[in-house]
Amino acid sequence: MGLNWTWCRFAALDGDSVYDMLALRNRIFVVEQNCAYLDPDGLDRDSWHLLGRDAQGVLRAYLRVVDPGLKFDAPSIGRVVLDASLRGSGAADELLREALVRCDTTWPGRGNRIGAQAHLQRFYGRHGFASVGDEYDEDGIPHVEMWRQP
Repeated sequence: MGLNWTWCRFAALDGDSVYDMLALRNRIFVVEQNCAYLDPDGLDRDSWHLLGRDAQGVLRAYLRVVDPGLKFDAPSIGRVVLDASLRGSGAADELLREALVRCDTTWPGRGNRIGAQAHLQRFYGRHGFASVGDEYDEDGIPHVEMWRQP
């Protein structure tokens, strides 16, 4: 499934896009993963957002990239979500590949540091990320920091 990508700063998102991204993030992170936490964490306004919409305009894939210096010294991909209907289709790989191209263009010569859910280490590893620390708990879910060289 080919998605139509939008890469923009928070201020460029219209109200429907903000609603769609928060609804998708909450559907996955809060409801599906049964994790009660405050998703809007103050970083969205200082991040780039990558939205993948299907041919009907429905948001199916999303992630954000937090600017360097706000979460880590390097840019940081996070809030990676994919509509359940697309899992196993390769769309997650497409989402991450698209994000890495955008990161490499926006911050040439910079790596990327993420806090990944531990069970997704193989997925991120396929895209050049390597674990750089021990597992830690974030909102009741095991995570690990990962680094991708520039």
